[in-house]
Amino acid sequence: MGDLMRPGVWGVLATPFRGETLEVDTAGIERLVKHAEGAGVTGFTVLGVFGEAAQLSREERRLVLETVLASTDLPFVVGCTSLGTAPTVEEATTAVELVGDRLAGAMVQVNSADPAVLGAHLDAVHEATGADLVVQDYPVVSGVRISAAVLGDLVASRSYVSAVKAEAPPTPAAVAELTARCDVPVFGGLGGINLLDELACGAAGAMTGFSYPEALVACVDAWDPADPGRSRAALLEYLPLITFEQQVGIALAVRKECLRQRGLIDESGVRAPARSLPDSLRPLLSGHIARAQAL
Repeated sequence: MGDLMRPGVWGVLATPFRGETLEVDTAGIERLVKHAEGAGVTGFTVLGVFGEAAQLSREERRLVLETVLASTDLPFVVGCTSLGTAPTVEEATTAVELVGDRLAGAMVQVNSADPAVLGAHLDAVHEATGADLVVQDYPVVSGVRISAAVLGDLVASRSYVSAVKAEAPPTPAAVAELTARCDVPVFGGLGGINLLDELACGAAGAMTGFSYPEALVACVDAWDPADPGRSRAALLEYLPLITFEQQVGIALAVRKECLRQRGLIDESGVRAPARSLPDSLRPLLSGHIARAQAL
């Protein structure tokens, strides 16, 4: 599985819903996959935080995975929502069973700042499933803060870790520390808001969602440390929308409405406890999208 974890943009898929009951919209998933693949993503991150995986039933998670599997031949990273070892093993086992040799890694969140506890957790998941792991450091979601130095050393001692997703601000500094201490690819996240600086600090690309994945792909593909201006030019005009999408508390609702206005999904509903998009921001969002569409 390690050979599947290549540099580039790993697109985090949203899970579209339909109707008042917010049922999983498989046709919308297929459109999102086809669009991102056409934009040039390296692979997909499925059932991540922005896929609202924690709000999906076990059956719905399987449905999402099966839909994406049937829609693309690209490799997958599959998110595990829990911080506990037993439920993480259960989720990773499902990923292995369904995705098979297209699984680039099961994405496991940092669940403790104590390296002994975290190391035991990662070891247990790998030993139970045989899966390579992507370690996600996302304290806003997990509530756990670990130093990049400690995490880097822990990753360096575990050959089954295929990548790190660094989402603990300041992310450029975390990327620099992690890449200095371990040999696996380190990817930025957070919607690409710090992507240019993360690339400058050694990131292998981005593992994140943005309503214009083509912009992230263009930025990463253009990256050259000797000529960073090319990547900057590819992303610069999209940065206002990236910033707008990343507003704390409503980021998911903003991105889904962006995707709806782009015609990639039919409805932009989110499941509780996610907040809906405030009506006061809709005209601003439409303006951002109009400018992005004109690029």
